[in-house]
Amino acid sequence: MQISDYYSLAQNCLSEYRFHHSKMVAKAAKELAQKYGADLNKAELAGILHDITKEMPVNNQLQLLTDNDIMLDSVTKSNSQILHAVSGAAYCEFVLDIKDRDVLNAVRYHTTARKGMSLLEKIVFIADFISEDRTYPDIDTMRKEADISLERGMKYALSYVIKSLVERSRCVHPDAIDAFNEIIMKGI
Repeated sequence: MQISDYYSLAQNCLSEYRFHHSKMVAKAAKELAQKYGADLNKAELAGILHDITKEMPVNNQLQLLTDNDIMLDSVTKSNSQILHAVSGAAYCEFVLDIKDRDVLNAVRYHTTARKGMSLLEKIVFIADFISEDRTYPDIDTMRKEADISLERGMKYALSYVIKSLVERSRCVHPDAIDAFNEIIMKGI
């Protein structure tokens, strides 16, 4: 499939709002890939597909995972906001037949991050935070941090997410904590 085919697929699978967001993430991912030396095509592909199952009914997402023998941890099972990252990676691999592990991992970890992220994984994680359509408080600071370095962007984004989850008495995925701790231990 060509990249334009993936855009058409995303447009058919997503609401107008979510498709617009995915286009903006693909654009931001390409820009970050250009700046930080990653593969632009992979960044755009992971960006346009990162939310491909976000609006799929939860039961369908769970069935997709069951059909492909993918087990969920307890935090992911209890949080539909991160479930789509796992089901999205599965959809990309088993339905779309994408075999590039880096692209699949970029989709898989765009919500939680993880320890030992690849350059592409970091780019898609940050692109989802800084895309043009984002308007949350501190977005300008987040964009500045990501412009200084991916690690500074990761640190700021993870701090923001972890704090927000704790303040709302929500579970924090262990992968997010591991990613944050890894950055802190590097002295960033």
